[in-house]
Amino acid sequence: MRENDRLILTCSCEKTMPVDGKALEKAKCGRIAGTATQLCRSELDNFRTALIEGTPITVACTQEQALFEEIAEEAGFALPLAFANIRETGGWSGEAGSSGPKMAALIAAAAEEAPPVEVVSLESEGVALILGTDDAALEAAATLAESLDITVLLAPGADVTPPRRITFPVLQGRMRSARGHLGAFEVTVDNYAAFAPSSRQRLVAGSGRDGAVSRCDLVIDLTGDAPLFPADDLRPGYLRADPRDPIAVFRLVRQAAQFVGTFDKPHFVNFAADLCAHSRNRITGCTRCLDLCPTGAITPAGNSVAIDPAICAGCGQCAAVCPTGAASYALPSAETLARRLRSLIRTWFSAGGTRPPVILLHDEDHGSALIDASARFGRGLPAHVLPLLINEITQIGAELAASAFAYGAGGFSILGRARARHDTAGLQETLALMHGALSAMGRDPSAFELIETDDPDVLEERLYAVAPAAAPRERSSFLPPEDKRGLLTTAMIELNRTAPEPATRIELQAGAPFGTVVLDAQACTLCLACAGACPTNALSDNPDQPMLRFTESACVQCGICAATCPEDAITLVAQINFPAWEAPRRTLKEEQPFHCTVCEKPFGTRSSIERVQERLAGHWMFSGEEGEQRRTVLTMCEDCRVEAVMNAEFDPHEDLPARRVRTAADYSAAERQPYKQ
Repeated sequence: MRENDRLILTCSCEKTMPVDGKALEKAKCGRIAGTATQLCRSELDNFRTALIEGTPITVACTQEQALFEEIAEEAGFALPLAFANIRETGGWSGEAGSSGPKMAALIAAAAEEAPPVEVVSLESEGVALILGTDDAALEAAATLAESLDITVLLAPGADVTPPRRITFPVLQGRMRSARGHLGAFEVTVDNYAAFAPSSRQRLVAGSGRDGAVSRCDLVIDLTGDAPLFPADDLRPGYLRADPRDPIAVFRLVRQAAQFVGTFDKPHFVNFAADLCAHSRNRITGCTRCLDLCPTGAITPAGNSVAIDPAICAGCGQCAAVCPTGAASYALPSAETLARRLRSLIRTWFSAGGTRPPVILLHDEDHGSALIDASARFGRGLPAHVLPLLINEITQIGAELAASAFAYGAGGFSILGRARARHDTAGLQETLALMHGALSAMGRDPSAFELIETDDPDVLEERLYAVAPAAAPRERSSFLPPEDKRGLLTTAMIELNRTAPEPATRIELQAGAPFGTVVLDAQACTLCLACAGACPTNALSDNPDQPMLRFTESACVQCGICAATCPEDAITLVAQINFPAWEAPRRTLKEEQPFHCTVCEKPFGTRSSIERVQERLAGHWMFSGEEGEQRRTVLTMCEDCRVEAVMNAEFDPHEDLPARRVRTAADYSAAERQPYKQ
């Protein structure tokens, strides 16, 4: 972007922080329109005037973002309008005086636009199923009956006093299974029965039946038992509380009453089934996403998996570990985040930053609150720490960490909770992969870390205690590719190219998204079943020559090739081999084609023909003079083979006694024969 393509509006927030105009000018991230002291109040006309100029605008304030957006909408402003927080992240800090490069970097990164995210609409008509074991379920139902269509399902043996007046169905049943989401739940119930209307001291059910199916929009679980779904707090429309906690039940009832209407949620993950390496020919390969999804939103679907966007809660672990890029995060995409990283780090250095910056990735709910607390009540973030807001920390894959270090970052930190709400196994895999790569390249592996804390003081201590990283030997400036796999391989190559000690080969743990295929050439018959099954075309053939070729940069270590090989000739080795990545293809095995003994047409390979003949040599059909003729047929191409068989009139059963089909007359004749002792 040229300097005058964007107007930058900054504010000292009533002179509570310094704004380094010289650093902003040096960064050339836009035209600086002076520094206001109260842009959102007494100098609001400055913003209105800027709207008239007809250029994109970045406002260095997020606290009053809603106000600025409202004014822009009223003015009919249709150009890009971005917002950057330079106050809590830089201006309110013990190192505010040297935060000019940071402020410039944050303003520049904010201008990197993300494509719009699709939404998933969930429809609820308020049909609710309340599960319970005691009177708490009936009390909740009585409260919700005014706003929802209620059915109560009590567990068998529930000790419940019959209500004086029943205004909603009350039934008995034991949950067998449940699936679905808000607006589309389906539950299967055993021992399903109605209660006798004559129930006196306690509800008494009649005889029950198994396998009853109920469909509803909401499931309200007050049983106190184990949840019906994994990661139950992330399942839209499934509300659960301990019936012994009246406050929790009250909150749940108040929340449930609002679930009527249309509800939109982001479509968190984009999925391209043709890139998925889950399965081929009923042989299971990659299961990384299936192993990590906390909500069960991912299921096998033939050669690929299927991701239910209505159930997906957006943790992003599937996208972070997907080796092919079939699953990619959309809020925002990895390519958008890489562009923001590039803009952050490049602007930091161009605005006068000296030491390599540390990137701090954080989410909104936990991370932003912790940073705000540090800014308001503590030392604030160090001047060299550049925060970057993301949706979920578990969406971070190796491609972003590698990109950051390649661009010149001295550290890459992820801010998480002291106790993670859900499994972070995918993030731990990313940490392990990058630690191995950084060590092999002469970098400090501790520069990539996960900070798990709920205490702003602990966060400050960790960030201020980090020793300055050495200036990079070289900084990359590559433009991030749009496809995730391309970004991952490009970032790794650039990370190694700019490393203090560039590596040639890096050993990785099994399950890593990179590796090679080791072929037992003696066992391989060049049947090419592996090439036909490879989902990424890392293994390929040559239509003009019996040959098996391998492209190492495309291998995702899914294991389908090894499972497909009938000779067990393939072994997988997880590694990064940069010279092999530079080679487009290498030949694993090559043979001359076998030529038909009749027409000399090339077909198959000599080793495969000889192996078949060897294995059939002891079979009765291929022994003797006629067996020799049959063995000769195996050396012919498909056309000559058919002709030879037709001319020779081979009959494998000609030596057996002739048999005739028996008719009804034969059986009648047999019955007329006298029985002989």
